Amino acid sequence: MTESNLRVAVLGAGYWGPNLVRNLSEAPGAEPVAVADLSPERLEAIRKRFPALKTTTDHRALFADRAIDAVCIATPVGTHRTLAEEAFAAGKHVFVEKPLAPNVADAEAILRASEKAGRTLMVGHTFVYNPAVVAVKEILAKGGIGRVQYIDSQRVNLGLHQFDINVLWDLGPHDVSITLYWLDEEPAWIQATGACFVQPEIEDVVFLMIGFPSGAIAHAHLSWLAPSKLRTMTVIGSGKMIVYDDVQTVEKVKLYDQGVDKLSGEELRRSYRAGDIHSPRVDVTEALQLEMRHFIECIRDGKKPRSDGEAGLRVVRVLEAGMRSLRSGGARVAYRPEAVRA
Repeated sequence: MTESNLRVAVLGAGYWGPNLVRNLSEAPGAEPVAVADLSPERLEAIRKRFPALKTTTDHRALFADRAIDAVCIATPVGTHRTLAEEAFAAGKHVFVEKPLAPNVADAEAILRASEKAGRTLMVGHTFVYNPAVVAVKEILAKGGIGRVQYIDSQRVNLGLHQFDINVLWDLGPHDVSITLYWLDEEPAWIQATGACFVQPEIEDVVFLMIGFPSGAIAHAHLSWLAPSKLRTMTVIGSGKMIVYDDVQTVEKVKLYDQGVDKLSGEELRRSYRAGDIHSPRVDVTEALQLEMRHFIECIRDGKKPRSDGEAGLRVVRVLEAGMRSLRSGGARVAYRPEAVRA
């Protein structure tokens, strides 16, 4: 591939599409050239903000344009499979916003299409490019807190309510993708409970549990109904503890030298450790900018994306298992349906 800029089209001009256009325009080696959306009003807003871009209501015109190298899909999740398959058939590299698909079957079909086309597939799990999340990953990879025992996360706020998916599919991909990235381990079982308070059949609060073969467990509280915005993840290790708070502008990551050294029930002795608190320096570059740079780099160099199709498929497997658990009253279900239930 030549060193000229990669020409990228964005499908979807709603909430997230303009952010992709902005970051592509700032990413070295990339050139956003077109945006497709079914809404003329949204396209008019794009033209006012990015007057050099071509806009169209016909996405197939962009697929037919041989000058376009890649497409970013930021449309409702139910459209991802059709659009991705069409893009791969047209020879384009494809970036798909999270979640990759609304079910495992569609996610697997997208992977097959990318393999058949021999083109890059990357999924928009933006948080695995967040410098604070990467900093935690580096600490864990070096054994900095010992064996991970459990992860507890809160991703809650008042809104934004969705009309086509529940809070598990809306917010859950973030916590699930981060957890799988940190642990580098596929789950064994999933359990979820939740409730629909505002809209029938659409859960606005979900409590998700994930169990891993190593013995680690992860818990995520996901909600559109909360008085304040919380974006925290706590990682408890056999040696130390980490708190990642994405709402903070500084000290997003804190490493606590705290834990239990010894318990003796017979003598009623308890020995706890409360040492130093360390906050590593974290880059302030926007995660979406890093993600777009990575997408361009993977296309140019033929590299495997950090959030490749397999990573996207694993997240969809967790979400689909979570839905099976929700619909069965919170029963524990296997991560893979064909596996023996844990």
